[in-house]
Amino acid sequence: MPVDGPGAAVRSVPGAVDAEGLAGIAERIAVRAAELVARRRRDGVSVAATKSNPVDIVTAVDRESEDLIRELILAERPSDGFFGEESGGSGTGTSGLTWVVDPIDGTVNYLYGIPDYAVSIAVVRGEPDPRRWEALAAVVVNAATGEVFRAVRGGGATRDGVPLRVNSGVPVDRALIGTGFGYDPRRRVWQAGLVRELLAEVRDIRRLGSAALDLCYLAQGRIDGFFERGLQPWDHAAGALVAAEAGARVEGLNGAPASSDFLLAAEEGLFSALHERLVAAGADDTSF
Repeated sequence: MPVDGPGAAVRSVPGAVDAEGLAGIAERIAVRAAELVARRRRDGVSVAATKSNPVDIVTAVDRESEDLIRELILAERPSDGFFGEESGGSGTGTSGLTWVVDPIDGTVNYLYGIPDYAVSIAVVRGEPDPRRWEALAAVVVNAATGEVFRAVRGGGATRDGVPLRVNSGVPVDRALIGTGFGYDPRRRVWQAGLVRELLAEVRDIRRLGSAALDLCYLAQGRIDGFFERGLQPWDHAAGALVAAEAGARVEGLNGAPASSDFLLAAEEGLFSALHERLVAAGADDTSF
């Protein structure tokens, strides 16, 4: 299902799940992991391995952070499932809930000391697949700045306790749009083509390097919209709920759920305008 906006559900979601309590647990764990990540950055960081290709890196701290998060979740929620970027998944557990975790979103920024990298934790109900899950609670902590973004389904979104709301009424030609690029060279060239087509239509484009933070910045009004193809579930699980609870429409193209196929997020009016332009530019080409 597409991520719904604020007010789409009450805080006490069906099935007697305490979404607010889950968000509290997620925040405590994400803050601890972010403190570890920041401390290790001060000590110095190096590449431990590559994943899909030499550009797609992983550091030892990615693994250390995920191990810590998994351990802390297990201590408090032993019946829940776990789905992390570095270690994969363990199913939905016996509770039907899964914790979707990116231990460091923005690893290249982290390696270079660019202060846009985050710990991202979401709790979802159902299969650990964004096309099917229902996101219940989310926390994203910018490990470089300590900012804490938090959302509860139907309960709104906050940054450090202050309610968030996306920018509204922004015309396309005044919109600042965030995006990202995949690791496959062929897809990157195609993504650059979308940016080329859109540049003439909008105020400007930003490529910050962390989809989780991009979506939180959208929620806060630091950017007006965001789109990307190729995001993995852990890249956007938490950020998408933060953006949606701040008033963004978060979907794929042509009414599809947000997924690795495509994610577009903006306030309703801008969403429609961006969607039209992106489809005209070939964003729905499934060969990339």
